[in-house]
Amino acid sequence: METTATHTIVEALTRAIVEHRLLPGAKLAEQKLADLFGVSRTLVRQALFQLSQHKLIRLEPARGAFVAAPSVEEAKQVFAVRRMLELEMTRTFIAQSTPEQIAALREHVRMEEQALNAEDVPGRTELLGDFHVLMAKLMGNSVLAQVLGELISRCALITLMYQSRNEAQTSTHEHAGLIDAFERKDTALATRLMQEHLTHVEESLTFDRKIPSHDVSIALS
Repeated sequence: METTATHTIVEALTRAIVEHRLLPGAKLAEQKLADLFGVSRTLVRQALFQLSQHKLIRLEPARGAFVAAPSVEEAKQVFAVRRMLELEMTRTFIAQSTPEQIAALREHVRMEEQALNAEDVPGRTELLGDFHVLMAKLMGNSVLAQVLGELISRCALITLMYQSRNEAQTSTHEHAGLIDAFERKDTALATRLMQEHLTHVEESLTFDRKIPSHDVSIALS
């Protein structure tokens, strides 16, 4: 029961952060969260500790919990790690991909396009990140999927803080181009496109933006 409740809080806060409804720097008051979820502060504390382990929030002695605000250096390191992982993932995916896996990725991009056309900002934000996690899942590598999921959650914070323009449509087009390369088994092209895709996202960041804040009760409503 306690594990389920804690998981529910972790999932809800993670989604609020990834979908840009809960902003970097926002204070996460234990009592407010306990009231929102109808649980004890002990369970809230457990959830906040888990989120701090994932680097999505920071815990400050005598001050409480806050949504993390990644530094410029951390942002650059996160993208560097993603490039290391995802370029090798691209090579491995092509080597073992099947028509069914390609079709699953195409369906995912179709959902990205639907979210874009509907101006569903939370939906498209989640789907754009999930494209990369889906590749790992289709490969049957649950560890890679988990690691990528955590990295992409951190990227959601980074892009929220530093992204200078809307890159969603560009990302969807680049995902479609990647799938074409996967289908042709063109490893050289696919790895170049993945490299360019991640570089484009990083280059869209402006590292002198003011950190925003938000109220947790609004973000979770």
